[in-house]
Amino acid sequence: MKPTPAGWPRLSSSVVYRDPARMIDWLCEAFGFDLRLKVEGEGGHIEHSELTYGDAVVMASSESSRFGQHFRSPQAARCNTQTLFLYVDDADAHCERARRAGATIVKEPQDTDYGDDYWADRGYAAQDPEGHHWWFAQRLRG
Repeated sequence: MKPTPAGWPRLSSSVVYRDPARMIDWLCEAFGFDLRLKVEGEGGHIEHSELTYGDAVVMASSESSRFGQHFRSPQAARCNTQTLFLYVDDADAHCERARRAGATIVKEPQDTDYGDDYWADRGYAAQDPEGHHWWFAQRLRG
């Protein structure tokens, strides 16, 4: 398998927002992402952005219609359109940061042990202001 381009993991995800400029700032404040790139079009339309957290990359953009598809936020779709999962160093501190920034904590931090042959994590679930669902965990064992 060929290596990925520099700065890109093998898999990344993209989220769509009604107000991506506000949400990009919020994701950086609440979840600790760093803004690597933001491409703005006419009227402040976010064509593309890249947010990083360690070696993870999440792209965020405006609602649009392209490639024969309609890309909508969970607010527009009126349902959760995807769930994202990210490992962090300290799930409790990360949860408190997200809570202070206004995230809805869907599941409080708790330990989950998958058995001696697997691993144990401490994690929590949050929802961002536009309805995307996020899981965050720290590895405890494994």
